Amino acid sequence: MIHTGSVCPRVRLLRVFLALLAVPVASSRVWESDDFQDCTWKVVLNKFDRVGDTHVSDRFYDQEPVDTVNSVFSMLVDSPIDPQEKYLGFPYYLKINYSCEGQPSEDLVRSGHLMGLKPLVLVTFQSSVNFYRWKIEQLQIRMEAAPFRYPGPCLAEEVCSMSWFMPMPIQNGSVVVKVEVTSNGLGPFIPNKRFRVNINGFLKKQQNTIKFTLGSELFDLTPQYFVNASSRPLWYTLDQSPVLILGGIPNEKAILLTDTNFETFSLVELSIDSCWVGSFYCPQAGFSATIYDAISTESTVFIRQNQLVYYFTGTYATLYDRSHSSGSWVRVLATECIKRLCPVLLHSNGSEYIMALPTGKHEGYLHFGTITDGRVSFEMLPKGRSVCEQILVGNCSIIWAVFVSGEYILLLLVEVEDLNAKSFRVLRYSLSNQGDRGPGDPEGVSDDTEDLYIIPDFIPDAQGLEYLMMVGTEMYTSSPMVPKGLFFNTYNNMLFIWGNFLLQSYNAENYTYLAGFPKDLSIKYLVNSFGGDIAIITETEEIWYLLEGNYRLYRLFPSRGWSIHFSLQMLQQSSLYAANETTVTFFYEDRELYQLVYLMGHGQGRLVKRLVPVEKLLLYEQQSHYRLEQQGEHTHHTTPHCTKQMPSGGLWGCAVEDRGYALRSQDSQGAYTREERYRARPPQVLESSGFHSKNSLAVYQGLLYYLLWLHSKYNKPYADPVHDPTWRWWKNKKQDQDYYLYLERNWLSAGGVHIDMASYEKIYNLKSEYQLPQFIFLDKGNSYRFSLKMRSKEGSAFLVQRKLAVGFLLADPHCIEAFANQEATVLRNSVQFLITLRDKELCYDQGISGHHLMKTSVMVKGNLMLPVFIGCPPGKRLAFDVTYTLEYNRLLNKQYFDCVHPDPEMPCFLFRDKFYPFFLIQDLVTGDSGSFKGRYVLKVVGGGPTLESLRDYSEEEIYRFNSPLDTTNSRIWTTKTTETTEDGVFHIMSPQSFGIEWLCLENSPCYDTVPQSIFSPEFFFKVLVSNRGVDSSTYCDYQLIFLLHIHGLPLSFWRALLIAIVSASVCVGLVILYVTFCLLWPLMVKAWNMFLWKRNAVITLESYCSYAMSTKSTSSSSQTSGNANSKVTSKVTLTEDEGDKAVAEEAVGNETLT
Repeated sequence: MIHTGSVCPRVRLLRVFLALLAVPVASSRVWESDDFQDCTWKVVLNKFDRVGDTHVSDRFYDQEPVDTVNSVFSMLVDSPIDPQEKYLGFPYYLKINYSCEGQPSEDLVRSGHLMGLKPLVLVTFQSSVNFYRWKIEQLQIRMEAAPFRYPGPCLAEEVCSMSWFMPMPIQNGSVVVKVEVTSNGLGPFIPNKRFRVNINGFLKKQQNTIKFTLGSELFDLTPQYFVNASSRPLWYTLDQSPVLILGGIPNEKAILLTDTNFETFSLVELSIDSCWVGSFYCPQAGFSATIYDAISTESTVFIRQNQLVYYFTGTYATLYDRSHSSGSWVRVLATECIKRLCPVLLHSNGSEYIMALPTGKHEGYLHFGTITDGRVSFEMLPKGRSVCEQILVGNCSIIWAVFVSGEYILLLLVEVEDLNAKSFRVLRYSLSNQGDRGPGDPEGVSDDTEDLYIIPDFIPDAQGLEYLMMVGTEMYTSSPMVPKGLFFNTYNNMLFIWGNFLLQSYNAENYTYLAGFPKDLSIKYLVNSFGGDIAIITETEEIWYLLEGNYRLYRLFPSRGWSIHFSLQMLQQSSLYAANETTVTFFYEDRELYQLVYLMGHGQGRLVKRLVPVEKLLLYEQQSHYRLEQQGEHTHHTTPHCTKQMPSGGLWGCAVEDRGYALRSQDSQGAYTREERYRARPPQVLESSGFHSKNSLAVYQGLLYYLLWLHSKYNKPYADPVHDPTWRWWKNKKQDQDYYLYLERNWLSAGGVHIDMASYEKIYNLKSEYQLPQFIFLDKGNSYRFSLKMRSKEGSAFLVQRKLAVGFLLADPHCIEAFANQEATVLRNSVQFLITLRDKELCYDQGISGHHLMKTSVMVKGNLMLPVFIGCPPGKRLAFDVTYTLEYNRLLNKQYFDCVHPDPEMPCFLFRDKFYPFFLIQDLVTGDSGSFKGRYVLKVVGGGPTLESLRDYSEEEIYRFNSPLDTTNSRIWTTKTTETTEDGVFHIMSPQSFGIEWLCLENSPCYDTVPQSIFSPEFFFKVLVSNRGVDSSTYCDYQLIFLLHIHGLPLSFWRALLIAIVSASVCVGLVILYVTFCLLWPLMVKAWNMFLWKRNAVITLESYCSYAMSTKSTSSSSQTSGNANSKVTSKVTLTEDEGDKAVAEEAVGNETLT
């Protein structure tokens, strides 16, 4: 804890709550914000083929791309697109409008457009839980909505009805999408608004109707579902659940389901069997159709009805194969009697978790469920003796369980019954001895259970104090302590035990009793924002508020502050408030507390989501309890202490009332938030009105789809010459940019649209915002800086000699440190603190980018909580610098020979040349790309003579092929570098190392490779490069696997000899065949001529005989003539000279013809 400033001055202050001091909200700021709440953005989804249909809203369930946009792109000749590419589109458009109270929406949109208003939309994709399957990234797209005029008759000259449209993108590995709509600064003032547009995998299309797969939708929200029903907790995996469900509807097997965080919702009656199996080991007093517990995860929803547990896995093609989806509800733990489901709000190790607490025969055990890619599995823990047996008690029951993902432990709240006396204790059950093992791994379970804390039997007597340290010497009241649950915040290591009391601990060993909570109340559930705020809901529906790290509780409802706020809303006739209302649940969204409430009015009920204005309520409460000194009344002045010592050793700084503050990040925002942002504007339309058509919107779809496709394909092992995913898109079109601009300015662009190449790019220089980011990532030794400026209305409050102090509360002070430098500006009546957070390089080893990050946090000024992830940040990678490698190898080897059939994506390297590899460290967020100068280990982990025959090697083969200790004559390569790992198994390489010499010894897989053609043998090596364990400059475990194409491999001696013998034999045989052919050729010609003569003679003789036989049947005159001719023919034939066969044959032919 770092504390700046010396002595805190004695200043005249109003006595206000510490939370108010920590959350400075001036009354002027509160009222100013209300002046701009009249107008608000509205968004709905439209299917691709329904764009332009008015008053249409579609549900987000279709996840398949649309291929009809390719026909539109075929018309775009003379455009900077590749005509050989196939362009696809997304199945939905996002339609954007805005509305103001008391004004028609169509008139507003039209007037806003005429004043130049354009909605700017920031789409943020939440990466998947399973980082083993999908890359961890913080992907954003900054888009601009395009104006679209609805078709139909219109009396106006240009437009009557219009909206703004933009493609609704879908990213593989993401089902949770946040949409933030802002104005371009022209036209009316409309505050920014955020929406959740999540994919709903529990919908299906059946006979042109969208239906739920897990039940039937009910359209009547009758009062009996909500009135006189108590509120219930909303449980889901934080930031990962696209669909939220809420049970607790009395005597109905129905749930509330939403994919927009209750901006819209549906009441669904579940299609479950609702059977009830009672037995001697499952005591159940009665049966009810009510869904008691409901939990949603990224892919699966769980419910408990009576003692039965069901789950349903949605259809999410962007996450996993469709075969993982459920066709109906699946009942699990069928032989168990489950009394409660306990949620795990944070995912870890690429999975999500859930816990089921049984009763009856398996009392003292719990069922630990793991959800990975929609697959659900349960295991019973402990694996050996029950918890009761391990703590040596006869009868006990687990009433609550919490999973601490960072340490792989379970915290159990156990009730022990002994001789009609009950006691409670907190136990720790260790799931794994190794932090990198998943909790579902049976080998990782250690079955160790230990006592953490024995809860006192009675509530302590705080004697008027706000809090009391539980050290064992305190006094107790006569009110018994009745614990009901646990809550653990992984970010700040704070453990809460709650019931009719509230205990908190920073280390699960030392506990503090918060005396501000009345002992006659009982907590029903807690709602945590994971940003420093906790809402406490009691059994009597009271709402209490607590800042984590603080000791003071504040009652929000019922309170005078709530009465003032409620009265003001009723005077304004707000549609979100009514005299008769019932709370359904509470939840946090973007660190704001929201309430889902059922309103009754005029005989009808409706369900609304509304903000709980915590700051306003505390402000109203302050103004109602204290009066200003200027009114002439006596005011009690206090002298606050400069610091307050916390149990963890943290320090709080002084707080000064009636001030404002401003935050400003001093470092690049993207470098620490790891947000990758693209820009995608709509194509320019060549129309005077500026309205887009369906074709131009389809072009927008195709360009955006192709941009995301380039982003997903950029994560490849070979680095491009330019470190940018869009470089390949426009690299061959940039030189024609002036020509495309000429066509656009002369309205000659094909299809009526102009594609600006600069409108589709990646943004690297994200500007810092005037607020703390949602979270930051710190690599080894990295620092993050931001400024905190405080201003006062009174000049005497911030004199230089009156030093202020700012304090920090660090969740893990042994891992990170914080310090501040003070700068006072007297003329501007302000003080600025330059605050720095730095990693101490002590709490993390090495990990893959974005994997197994350590969660911690720092709290500044009491409520400014900043979550910090320590480890290898997302978006960093190691790439093979093939461009520089080729240049360097050509320079040192004085030559370079590529393959006979070169591949520009994978150049070849010659076997006999030394190989000098170089690698790049590329930051996909900031755009930085520099040479990797650290040490690394290179291994050949697979290979084959062709790409089709590639195979991965076993661990034993990897050792033999790469280790300098190998004695089996199996090594593939060697180097003159002598440095090795600690065990001497592998070489340690660096950019300064000697090159690699290829060996391919006798027992290696590349030895004696059979050529695939007449050219020299080739081989593809699968190479793994990793710096794990050998490079201490970073937390990143850079692992790169790439293919290396080597040609010119030598043949073995015997194969070379065999090829030489066969080649020589073939050559000699060809020579002998040629000589023999030359000698026998004359004889062969003579024999051929003789054969031809004999064949012709036989043919001629047969022709004559046929003719002679035909003449015998003629008349007598003809017969006499025929005889004469026969005699002549015979004479000629008899006088034939056998020595001159050719002449005789000609004579016979002539006679025959005559």
